[in-house]
Amino acid sequence: MDRPLLNRRLAEFGTTIFAEMSALAVRTGSINLGQGFPDADGPEEVREAAVRALRDGRGNQYPPGPGIPELRAAVAAHQQRFYGHLGLSYDPDTEVLVTAGATEAIAASLLALLEPGDEVIALEPYYDSYAACIAMAGGRRVPVTLRPDPSTASYHLDLDELRDAVTDDTRLILLNTPHNPTGTVLTHDELAAVAQLAVERNLLVITDEVYEHLVFEGEHTPLASFPGMRERTVTISSAGKTFAFTGWKVGWVTAAPELTAAVRSAKQFLTYVSAGPFQYAVAEALALPDTYYTALRDDLRTKRDILATGLTEAGFQVFRPSGTYFITTDIRPLGTALSEEGDGFAFCRALPERAGVVAIPNAVFYDHKDQGAPYVRFAFCKQEEVLREAVGRLRKL
Repeated sequence: MDRPLLNRRLAEFGTTIFAEMSALAVRTGSINLGQGFPDADGPEEVREAAVRALRDGRGNQYPPGPGIPELRAAVAAHQQRFYGHLGLSYDPDTEVLVTAGATEAIAASLLALLEPGDEVIALEPYYDSYAACIAMAGGRRVPVTLRPDPSTASYHLDLDELRDAVTDDTRLILLNTPHNPTGTVLTHDELAAVAQLAVERNLLVITDEVYEHLVFEGEHTPLASFPGMRERTVTISSAGKTFAFTGWKVGWVTAAPELTAAVRSAKQFLTYVSAGPFQYAVAEALALPDTYYTALRDDLRTKRDILATGLTEAGFQVFRPSGTYFITTDIRPLGTALSEEGDGFAFCRALPERAGVVAIPNAVFYDHKDQGAPYVRFAFCKQEEVLREAVGRLRKL
């Protein structure tokens, strides 16, 4: 056969670094702080709700294409509960779509809204599926780089660079806040500037807000709540990060009716439907009291501080996140041969043998690989004793 078996636009992505590093963690018996999945399940009452649905025969066959009515109503109620004061609300029948996690929501949105050759602005470093999904949709990604500031131990968006990136071929902005992997939470003023740009240049915006409840400093404000944005924004979230059920793959889209209908048209040819019994459980999860969300945030803030302090003491330059459950570090201050070279890939591949810990090189999230080369990401969505053990190992570097 003289043709490659993999589409050439996807061939550049290959096997993801996440699979490679997770396999390395198993092989070496290392603590996996690379891939962002919790090591403890979410609320027992939500698990019991899934069991009840299975036993009662709810969702064992195809659920409705847009998602079960109970979950769509719960998503709409959730938006009203947390963002109604911003004037944001959605009709569960025409403006909510349930998806197989946020990753499918992103794919379906890009497939629905892009034509071949359309440009998509994405903030780099970015979740690796963004690049793959833009490629599958025939679009062209245009990265705008979040830049680290060691003096503030945080990352910042250059709004002038964002404006300059927009051309006549730009179709949409793909925005992620709170941001993986940097932990940046875009401020009200930054979001207002993005909104103004989108309105002025008649752009659509897809916002990945899966970490909306994992904010430790500042606050999360949905972009759709800004003037002129509701009718041009596709907002995406999911149950995986908020309720620690990443394996259930239940996500959702909220958007104006015409945008929701467009995304559903693409989604029906991806998974068609998914996670029937789990949809009933997530509907109940979204109704948990405010104390659940407060406890979730406080617990993860404590874990962030444990890992951030330990990484600092081990010699890393730490960029303390304002949100998500990831910490980005600069390996160069460690002073070892591997770290001084600023090669995050080599460092992460050697780290399991050297310290018994797995991390992810940030360069995988960049088009401009040199910009991310010396940075490494650690996940802190683990039990406290696991984080303390990892910190103890890393201090030996």
